[in-house]
Amino acid sequence: MKQPLIPVVPMSHTAHIRSHRKPRRTASSTIAMRAGVAGGVLSTLAVAGASGSANAAEPVTQTLELPTLTADLAAQVAQSADATQQAAASYQLQAERDAAAAQAAKEAKADLAEAKKKAEAKKKAAEEARRAAAERAARDAERATLSATTTTTTASAPASGSVAAVVAFLRAQVGDAYVMGATGPNAWDCSSLVQAAFRQVGVDLPRVSQDQSMVGTDIPLSQIQVGDILYWGGKGSAYHVGVYIGNGQYLDAANSAKGVVIQDLSGYPASGAVRVL
Repeated sequence: MKQPLIPVVPMSHTAHIRSHRKPRRTASSTIAMRAGVAGGVLSTLAVAGASGSANAAEPVTQTLELPTLTADLAAQVAQSADATQQAAASYQLQAERDAAAAQAAKEAKADLAEAKKKAEAKKKAAEEARRAAAERAARDAERATLSATTTTTTASAPASGSVAAVVAFLRAQVGDAYVMGATGPNAWDCSSLVQAAFRQVGVDLPRVSQDQSMVGTDIPLSQIQVGDILYWGGKGSAYHVGVYIGNGQYLDAANSAKGVVIQDLSGYPASGAVRVL
C-alpha cells in the first residue's frame, strides 16, 4: 500500500526565534489563582474582625474629641474677633471724644478771649462814664452858683465829655442780645439800652421809648449831633429808639435777630430826634 503524501510546509525565517508572548493560562490555573486570592481576603477579614472585637470595649475618644476641639476653637476665634472689634470701636470712640474735647477747648478759649475783651471794653466805658459824671457834677455845681448870682439864665452846650462817655458805653454793648424787657448787663431792649447809657453821665431818662421821645429838645434830623436820641414813630408814640454816633450811623438794640448793633441811618431813617446833653 502506498503511504499518503504529507505536504511540506515551508518554515518561516523566524521560526527558530523563541517567542516572548506570555503563555496562555489554562482554566485550571485561573481557578487556582482565584481561590488563593479569595483565601487571602478571607484571612485578612478574619484578622480585622478579631482585632475589632478585641478593641470593642475600649472607648473611642479621638472620634468624639475632634468635634469638641473644633467647636471650642471656633468659639475662641469668635470671641477673639469680637474682642478685636470692640477694641477698635473703643479706640474710634475715644478718638472722636478726644477730637470733640479739643474742639470744645478751642472754642472755649476763643469765647474766653472774646469775653475778656468785652469786659475790658465795659470797664473802660464805666471809667469814662464815672469821669464824665464827675465833670458833669462839677459843671452843674458851677451853673448852680452862677444862677444864684444872676437873673439871666442861658442854656449850656452839651458837654463833649459826657457825650463821649455815652457813646463809649453803647459801643461796649455791641454784640449783646436783644430781649424784650431786659435791662442788662448782657441783654437789652431798645429803650433800656438808651436809658442805661445816659444814666452813666447822670441823666435819668424814662424807661420806655414813647416817653423818651418826649424829653429834651427837638432837633431836626438835618442838624443831629453825636449823642442825640433818635426815635421811630410819632413823637409821644415812638416804638423804637437809638443813639446817633456820627458818620450817618446810629447804635441800638435792634431786635432778637441782630441784638445790639451799629447801623446806617440811610437804611432805616429815623422819624425824629431829641437832645438831652
